[in-house]
Amino acid sequence: MKRTKPPFRADHVGSLLRPAALHDARAKRAKGEITAEQLKAIEDREIERVIKKQEEVGLQAVTDGEFRRSWWHLDFLWGLDGAQKHAMDAGIHFAAVTTRNEGVQVTGKLGMAGPHPMVEHFKFVAAHTTRMPKITIPAPSAIYGRPSRTPIDKTAYPSMDRFWDDLGQAYKKAVRGFADAGCRYLQLDEVFIAMLCDDHYRQQMRDRGDDPDKLGPLYADLINVAMSDIPPDMTITMHLCRGNYKSTFMGTGGYEAEAEVLFNKINVHGYFMEYDTERAGGFEPLRLLPKGKQVVLGLVTTKTGKLESKDELKRRIEQAAKFCDIDQLCLSGQCGFASTEEGNTLTEDEQWAKLRLIVEVAEEVWGR
Repeated sequence: MKRTKPPFRADHVGSLLRPAALHDARAKRAKGEITAEQLKAIEDREIERVIKKQEEVGLQAVTDGEFRRSWWHLDFLWGLDGAQKHAMDAGIHFAAVTTRNEGVQVTGKLGMAGPHPMVEHFKFVAAHTTRMPKITIPAPSAIYGRPSRTPIDKTAYPSMDRFWDDLGQAYKKAVRGFADAGCRYLQLDEVFIAMLCDDHYRQQMRDRGDDPDKLGPLYADLINVAMSDIPPDMTITMHLCRGNYKSTFMGTGGYEAEAEVLFNKINVHGYFMEYDTERAGGFEPLRLLPKGKQVVLGLVTTKTGKLESKDELKRRIEQAAKFCDIDQLCLSGQCGFASTEEGNTLTEDEQWAKLRLIVEVAEEVWGR
């Protein structure tokens, strides 16, 4: 059965490969060769182009591809009051690469005095599509969950309890700001609950003085606060993955370790769940999926250009449906195509072929 509200049978996580024109414009802006206004004009043009492409392949939800961002999370966090850009001693280690060394530091009381700057990003998409405009932002855990400790001003936060309270309230105001601008489909990118399924990452948290058993419920509470003031017709989903940078990953481990938190403690309406490889484990945790909630199966990898077979995708959907009602399932890529501006190692043509495949398989499984 086709869904008329998000998440849709054929959906996508949100980020798209940055075109060469945008890479070139950002490089020129960094050198001072073009103005901020000139960069924005190029961003506008390229976003309009990818909105049309998403519509052409048949997607019902449309994003800006995160074209105005460098990172999936940091650009948003830098827009919170009391947070700013930070140069770390080193980047974050992934399986095969290390990221740039940019991070976030908390220099004062966290807050959200006015609409987040990314509200304007949403408004641009909404004004240029007849489909459902979708905005993606990092979940609150993104400010704390990286395995490199976030610098937090101790004079502002001698107690972490107050830090968590202020973080939740800042997010609540930010999410409400998107809602007031007309947003009815917002996705929280939640990497660090998924990373709590990785034994090595859990040990990294212990080594820095955190209790990994407490972090999942804490992050869940923050998400619930963030979405506690939304209108009744707004959909909030969360995306779960184990890292996505230049086609590599950060963690491994099935969802079982955090399934109780995911499905019984978090109030989101749907889950985008990475499931393209054995690193994400089996479908058994879906037995805990509550009635009335959706899981978007991330079966199509965004890390390589090789196109999956329709028969294999359908077989895996059937496997997942052994643990929950098939009417509670949808299909997407396992992550975005460019969680950071560097992007994954595939071509734009391969990206669009993957999105078209998702639409076609969804129509064949659930109908047009």
